Amino acid sequence: MKALVYTQPSEVIYREESEPVPGTGDAMVRVSAVGICGSDIHAFLGHDERRIAPLILGHEASGTVFGGSMDGERVVINPLVTCGECEDCLSGRSNICAEREIISIAPRQGAFAEFVSIPERNLVVLPAKMDLSHAALTEPIATAWHAVAKAAGLAARPLAEAKALVFGGGAVGLSAALSLHAQGCSEILLAETNAARRETASKASICTPFDPINESVVDDNSIDVVIDCVGGTATRAGSSSAIRPGGVIVHVGLLDRTEGLDVRKLTLQEVMFCGSYTYTMEDFKAVVSAMSAGELGNLDWYEERALSDGPHAFSDLVEGRTAAAKIILKPEA
Repeated sequence: MKALVYTQPSEVIYREESEPVPGTGDAMVRVSAVGICGSDIHAFLGHDERRIAPLILGHEASGTVFGGSMDGERVVINPLVTCGECEDCLSGRSNICAEREIISIAPRQGAFAEFVSIPERNLVVLPAKMDLSHAALTEPIATAWHAVAKAAGLAARPLAEAKALVFGGGAVGLSAALSLHAQGCSEILLAETNAARRETASKASICTPFDPINESVVDDNSIDVVIDCVGGTATRAGSSSAIRPGGVIVHVGLLDRTEGLDVRKLTLQEVMFCGSYTYTMEDFKAVVSAMSAGELGNLDWYEERALSDGPHAFSDLVEGRTAAAKIILKPEA
């Protein structure tokens, strides 16, 4: 099969690879669409010690099952493979299963390929009319949906009465704004330094995008809910300043590990700070349902390219040469 392979820092090569061999309980999925995630870029730049070359990256995928008991089903892939038996899995927190694996981190190859192998229990069957490229957006949206649901559960007031701030206008950040809106929030600010991405977010008509470097839009102590989809020193500092007493900061991004958070303020003003990692299968199903019902907009904020054009797509994303919040790669038929 053809695949896009991470071979060394700043290099991905489109080449021939062996097809995966499904294990017991696995399904073979013929990939139709697969998104490039920020974590793929992180790995491409050599900044992820978990992703060791050579490796097929990619985990935001949809396609059609090829063979087996689900043959012919159109599906979206939940790429997070968990044990299903531990206390966390059984209590609905499978995303923090100690045994979790994700495709695109060894030993599991990713979905930048014509085929990928995944346990059948990780597949969600799609509504008949759902576009497969739209379906590939499920994973980043589910990450944001999970974070917003956590914020809703912790916030002192309903989201419909809250003022929210999202850091980041990429796929997860824009999805966080869309998820906030779908879950009832009507006052949403979105901080994004890339002008093209601000324009893309503006077209969604559900938030107010702004440049956090050059525009003083957010007053200190004015925000009820912050969703940080960047996770860097500057955004943690911005979250600390913006959050009101008793507010909620949900930290999603993984740009760096330290600094920026005003722990003294969080303590003195009883601000709740929590991490949010990936999603559960319930989040996946909720997002597919919301997309199918049109609750997340027209989903036109991505750009499609051929899988063979993957090297150029990675380069364009690193250099900020695309206005799209997401590039989706499509294996050639």
